Amino acid sequence: MEPVAPRKAGSEQEEGFGVHSRRAADLGMVPNLRRSNSSLCRNRRLPGVFSSAEKQENLTSWIPENIKKKECVYFVESSKLSDAGRVVCACGYPRERHLEEATRPHAFQGKEWDPKKHVQEMPTDAFGDIVFTGLGQKAGKYVRVSQDTPSSLIYHLMTQHWGLDDPNLLISVTGGAKNFNMKLRLKSIFRRGLVKVAQTTGAWIITGGSHAGVMKQVGEAVRDFSLSSSYKDGGVTTIGVATWGTIHNREGLVHPTGGFPAEYLLDEEGQGNLTCLDSNHSHFILVDDGTHGQYGVEIPLRTKLEKFISEQTKERGGVAIKIPIVCVVLEGGPGTLHTIYNAITNGTPCVVVEGSGRVADVIAQVANLPVSQITISLIQQKLGVFFQEMFETFTESSIVEWTKKIQDIVRRRQLLTVFREGKDGQQDVDVAILQALLKASRSQDHFGHENWDHQLKLAVAWNRVDIARSEIFTDEWQWKPSDLHPTMTAALISNKPEFVKLFLENGVRLKEFVTWDTLLYLYANLEPSCLFHYKLHKVLAEEPERPACAPRPARVHMHHVAQVLRELLGDSTQPLYPRPRHGDRPRLSLPVPHIKLNVQGVSLRSLYKRPAGQVAFTMDPIRDLLIWTIVQSRRELAAIIWAQSQDCTAAALACSKILKELSKEEEDTDCSEEMLALAEEFEHRAIGVFTECYRKDEERAQKLLVRVSEAWGKTTCLQLALEAKDMKFVSQGGVQAFLTKVWWGQLCVDNGLWRVILCMLAFPLLFTGLVSFREKRLQAVGSPARMRAFFNAPVVIFHLNTLSYFAFLCLFAYVLMVDFQPTPSRCECLIYVWLFSLVCEEARQLFYDPDECGIMKMASLYFSDFWNKLDAGAILLFIAGLTCRLVPATLYPGRVILSLDFIMFCLRLMHIFTVSKTLGPKIIIVKRMMKDVFFFLFLLAVWVVSFGVAKQAILIHNERRVDWIFRGVVYHSYLTIFGQIPAYIDGVNFNMDQCSPNGTDPYKPKCPESDAARQAPAFPQWLTVILLCLYLLFTNILLLNLLIAMFNYTFQEVQEHTDQIWKFQRHDLIEEYHGRPPAPPPFILLNHLQLLIKRLVLKIPAKRHKQLKNKLEKNEEAALLSWELYLKENYLQSQQQQQRQRPEQQMQDIGDKVDAMVSLLDMDHVKRSGSMEQRLGALEEQVTQTARALQWIVTSLKDAGFGAAVEAPTLALPKACEELDGEPGIRKKAEEPGDRYHVHARHLLYPSSPVSRFPVPNEKVPWETEFPIYRPPFHTAEKKDVALVDPVGDTPEPLTRIRYNALDGLTDRRSFHGAYAVQEGLPRNPMGRTGLRGRGSLRWFGPNHTLHPVVTRWRRNQDGAICRKSIKKMLEVLVVKRPGSEHWALPGGSREPGEALPQKLRQVLRQEFWEPFEALLAQGTEVYKGYVDDPRNTDNAWVETVAVSIHFRDQNDLDLKRLNSHLCARDPEVAVRWQVVDRRTPLYPSHKSILQKAAALFTAHY
Repeated sequence: MEPVAPRKAGSEQEEGFGVHSRRAADLGMVPNLRRSNSSLCRNRRLPGVFSSAEKQENLTSWIPENIKKKECVYFVESSKLSDAGRVVCACGYPRERHLEEATRPHAFQGKEWDPKKHVQEMPTDAFGDIVFTGLGQKAGKYVRVSQDTPSSLIYHLMTQHWGLDDPNLLISVTGGAKNFNMKLRLKSIFRRGLVKVAQTTGAWIITGGSHAGVMKQVGEAVRDFSLSSSYKDGGVTTIGVATWGTIHNREGLVHPTGGFPAEYLLDEEGQGNLTCLDSNHSHFILVDDGTHGQYGVEIPLRTKLEKFISEQTKERGGVAIKIPIVCVVLEGGPGTLHTIYNAITNGTPCVVVEGSGRVADVIAQVANLPVSQITISLIQQKLGVFFQEMFETFTESSIVEWTKKIQDIVRRRQLLTVFREGKDGQQDVDVAILQALLKASRSQDHFGHENWDHQLKLAVAWNRVDIARSEIFTDEWQWKPSDLHPTMTAALISNKPEFVKLFLENGVRLKEFVTWDTLLYLYANLEPSCLFHYKLHKVLAEEPERPACAPRPARVHMHHVAQVLRELLGDSTQPLYPRPRHGDRPRLSLPVPHIKLNVQGVSLRSLYKRPAGQVAFTMDPIRDLLIWTIVQSRRELAAIIWAQSQDCTAAALACSKILKELSKEEEDTDCSEEMLALAEEFEHRAIGVFTECYRKDEERAQKLLVRVSEAWGKTTCLQLALEAKDMKFVSQGGVQAFLTKVWWGQLCVDNGLWRVILCMLAFPLLFTGLVSFREKRLQAVGSPARMRAFFNAPVVIFHLNTLSYFAFLCLFAYVLMVDFQPTPSRCECLIYVWLFSLVCEEARQLFYDPDECGIMKMASLYFSDFWNKLDAGAILLFIAGLTCRLVPATLYPGRVILSLDFIMFCLRLMHIFTVSKTLGPKIIIVKRMMKDVFFFLFLLAVWVVSFGVAKQAILIHNERRVDWIFRGVVYHSYLTIFGQIPAYIDGVNFNMDQCSPNGTDPYKPKCPESDAARQAPAFPQWLTVILLCLYLLFTNILLLNLLIAMFNYTFQEVQEHTDQIWKFQRHDLIEEYHGRPPAPPPFILLNHLQLLIKRLVLKIPAKRHKQLKNKLEKNEEAALLSWELYLKENYLQSQQQQQRQRPEQQMQDIGDKVDAMVSLLDMDHVKRSGSMEQRLGALEEQVTQTARALQWIVTSLKDAGFGAAVEAPTLALPKACEELDGEPGIRKKAEEPGDRYHVHARHLLYPSSPVSRFPVPNEKVPWETEFPIYRPPFHTAEKKDVALVDPVGDTPEPLTRIRYNALDGLTDRRSFHGAYAVQEGLPRNPMGRTGLRGRGSLRWFGPNHTLHPVVTRWRRNQDGAICRKSIKKMLEVLVVKRPGSEHWALPGGSREPGEALPQKLRQVLRQEFWEPFEALLAQGTEVYKGYVDDPRNTDNAWVETVAVSIHFRDQNDLDLKRLNSHLCARDPEVAVRWQVVDRRTPLYPSHKSILQKAAALFTAHY
């Protein structure tokens, strides 16, 4: 951007984008830069964001302490007046806008105004929230900062106090600040693409922030996005960096304590020379230098800020990348060209939008041309076309400068991307921006995998899987699965399922990816807000304290995870990860030095850089990864991982169980509902897979139900479904068929129940074939095993127990009503024995522990069943009644208690009836209605008690008998509901003989208030009648109908799921009788005696029947799981097919096809027009060539004397041909193999110096070419050792003693290219102009000779064999890296006069090896001798080198071993190593060309 003076309205301003060479201020200088990390709170949620008041208070105190503004402290009257004709200071402000001290006589008086002396920093007075008056938009943030504010401080403000997340990408939009016109379609494409790339990648957009030009375009793009349907909370971060002194109406932003909010009026009509802020930007950084009306103040700060941000490393999921930056260019003028040049020079990719006008179009027109064809005349022609209004202001020197800059920009075309609407296959700006970044990354010097790995990290950070598919996963590079492991981990932690799917498609195997250390790393990076993270840290906190020698921080181990998972899955499962013994756990590998350390000191890449023998794989890696996704409720990731699992039915049911348990503890209602919805999804997946299996093979499917799954804690699918209360799964037809099969035992299911009961009553019928069995051995009619199989069937056991229970109830009723003697009769004693057998059976159920869960767990499971509670209560009540019954004094109370106990035993019949498909669902409905009745009684009690108390108080005076008070208040009021009206409510049936006047008769109620003389009631009858009517109205009509409505609603609600509930609860009854002894009470005591001998005497542990829990052999289990896996794939395919057939999906597919068709039609139109343009262009080029040929013929004939009297006509070249813009297909695409002239020696910025070269385009490099305006500056750097360097050269006298083109003492001034010219005592560079006179930072005028040894050896693998690539052998070269340099270099340089080895080479070799190395040099092969295109070269001094190849063919070469042993850098910051020879090896360009020649010498790979 060109710095300009105060501008008039409508003048042009351009945004700046550049990169400053100086490093930004260190983070350490920023006070309070990092907030302290609070420890884990009691609440599982991390400390939230500060409240609004706390934020304001924090900003109000922090910003004035750290952020400063600039203020003029001395008034110096300017010779120029303001636009209003007022006297102003040299800073641009009037006298009244200065501080009082600034207008007084001062020590500075009489001196010229100097911003360094007369402007001081003060605490800023403009910051806070900004709201644009009348627009009603969301408040933004703003701050006024000094131009000298460190970038680290501003970045801290944005990320810590403004709450911005670190960007994944920085987009700097630059161009013209004057309003310009764009084609409507191009404008739409640009806006849509810019916002899309910012939204999808989490980028920051940085602009100039004003409401004009390109900044306005960006603001309108953000505005359109915020109004669209795709807008989400958070929006797009758009940061405007503007100059404070050029902002119109900035007075409204001044608030010393912060504006919350500050109102800003956008007034374009009255802005004059100033500019208004754009209302669509979200954040503003207003740069202040103490002046008014001076544009361009913000450029240096913006440049440094962008540079600082691009140097920050953002880490997510273990993958750390530097924040990439891209420059997007629209339109623009000379300042924009300078911005692009600075960006390209510093390696920042630029995207130029063709069609936006001026600079953007000039660069776009020549971008595809070879550099040699970009001439001064061509650029002049383009400027005349695109800068018609200001073309007259361009001088010859400015056109030369433009040409040079454009040549340098196009020369690095890997950093330049031109977006052409509809051309080159480009459709979207967002894709062009991301492709530009990847192209720039691809062009950087890395070796092999490092380059592609960096591109993949960028794509993952941006979350653009489409870019990864199209640009990275191509045939150009073959990815190894192990190379994708770090980014796979990052995608998992960052919750990017599309990338996980992409990596799986490209060869990542989860069984190889998930190791023990990977799991630890994943659990260490759980989302802090998830419930599992809280539970995990709660387990860590409850661990016993460690000894003092143990490490302080508690670290998560897998047995901690297993502990939490067992709480979620239930105690029926074994721990998934056993607690390791001391020293038994696999240790974490050491981090790789060059990778950033992550959580708990473990490097992500180090997890995958371990020898194969040390990798600790888990038992089921896919299960482990599935659990990790499920505990965080990551729906899409969980679906992808589950699709890879093998034991998929059990996995889905386990996920359902985990999610349901987590949802019970989740405080957030939305999260809880999401968990339940996800649990239901996994239940449906389990049903779908099991249904596929059951359709294919019923027997194998039923094996899946009861197979012991080692991976899921030695439990079964059926147990998991029951634990999770997955009623839909249990009610599935295949599961119910299995339960029915278990219910009937060895009997055939199609046996009629009447046959079974008949055989129970007359067991000899078993041998008649009345009932049939499934097994062949039992089908023989005379087989004695038929009886055992029959009576062991659960259905038979159930009916025998039912008959026994009915007999027990009948006998109990007979004793209570007929045979209850003071001394127990035989029938009563039989009841006691019968009940004892029931008690023994309940005790057996309580202590039956086949899974070894423990007595406490079994007790909790036992009492969790309502019927067991009822049984225990009935037994305890019976014991209480029996105790009273055996004491003669309490015989009658004992009988009462036993009578009540009989009711409880009768209620137990309801449990027996649940087996019935007809009665079972009705019992479930009754249980649900009982809950309604319980809540209804609360409402009823209010009316009963209120009416009863009022009635009692009105009718009866001071009734002191508690029993009669209860009767009057509750009992009579309750009976009133059912029509039993109280006798004395209205006095009609008043009778003094039916009551007790004083309440002394215990069998009569107390008389109501009455007149004793008249024998008539004295209470207000009208009031009691009204109360009674109201009471009956509300209770009989309102409340009872409400109860009926509640019953009806419950019935309708439960009826839909009654069948599922009954089928689910049916399992409990079947399992109970499946494990119950066959004999009914009281004969069951014999079975209990047998069990007692087994457990206590023979020590035989309890085992679950194989029919409900079966452990298969390994081969059988593997075959069964493979079969399930195959059918799971069928299920997934059928689901995809159903998804495609859904009307919503079909409509979406049709919409996508229509969009694709429209795009194809647009592309076809563009291609047709492009083809026509190409054909016309080719025709015009042919016409031009023909015209030139004819012109040459005419000239030749005329010169040969064949001229005619009439002058030959002049052939004019077609104008259109002169304006060819280098489009693909019109101009030659092929780039020249290399520039004919030196390039680096003409770079405008001289290294390590503020000096700028005079621009020298390619065509003006040769000295023979006339260049009248060539005025290069003179520069000679000062050297410490003056005696070892030539004189400065700015005066001719000292130069006369120098002997050029000869051996001048110890200094060789001869050139390898022959004699060079000497003019005015200074030699001339034989390769042409460089744009700088003097010797620069070189030591000698003329050639500066250097030596570069190229020390190579063959690259070998572990077996000692030479590595090859593309058939060619691979070399390794010895390279050196010095501090402050990003490139490696060959170990050489300039030699001191009389020395054989360069000084830099000596620094990396021990002194005792100097002479042997000289001998090696003498034996070496010279690969290059001549001029070096060095950026230090000038017109009068240049570098020439000799490159000598020293190659060790044998790895056992003694000289090679001695060399390796003597390599030692004196400076610890200097690195020396053997580097693989490749074209992407990060070397200096001049060294690359030498290395290429050395590789060609040995026909090696390069």
